[in-house]
Amino acid sequence: MTIRHHLSDTLLMAYAAGSLPEAFSLLVATHISLCDECRAAAQAYEAVGGAVMETGDEAQLSRGSLDAVLARLDDTPAELRPAPRRAGIFPAPLAEYVGGGADRVKWRSVGMGVRQAILVSDRSASVRLLHIPAGQAVPDHGHGGTELTLVLQGAFRDETGLYGPGDVEMADEALEHTPIAEPGPDCICLAATDARLRFKGLVPRLAQPFLRI
Repeated sequence: MTIRHHLSDTLLMAYAAGSLPEAFSLLVATHISLCDECRAAAQAYEAVGGAVMETGDEAQLSRGSLDAVLARLDDTPAELRPAPRRAGIFPAPLAEYVGGGADRVKWRSVGMGVRQAILVSDRSASVRLLHIPAGQAVPDHGHGGTELTLVLQGAFRDETGLYGPGDVEMADEALEHTPIAEPGPDCICLAATDARLRFKGLVPRLAQPFLRI
């Protein structure tokens, strides 16, 4: 698996610190179970954070604190823990969360052949599985906050590029896009959001309260 789109250092640091909402933590845990590069970075942040907590005195953070932590990562030896086992196309963190593989998911149609399954999480953010038939487009939309989308199967393309298995698209309020599933296997994604999407079309806007997106 070749992963070209990774998580940001900011997200990985927040994950290591345990400060992400449950929905985002699930997506990050799922991605790093697939991505050696991000898993190594997360483990390094955990190691550095543990060392700082054990040895550091309580103090206000200086403006150069982030750069200092990043500089210490190169000097932090750590063996990369192996990735957890998968359940079909679901990496272990996601399989544990849903109680099995894709056959345990209760999909709900959202129109145009697209299906979703909303997963249980805290109220600060939401997380869902999306099943998009090959060649199908998701309605053009923007974002009221942050949206992370992790590809589990197939691929999709939008204005920012091509995303395949293991890739994560990080979208914010500046991005408006129309994701289209690539030919081949249907695209199955895990998506986490902390605000409602902003659909341009009338029909998606009318359906939005019922679909909880």
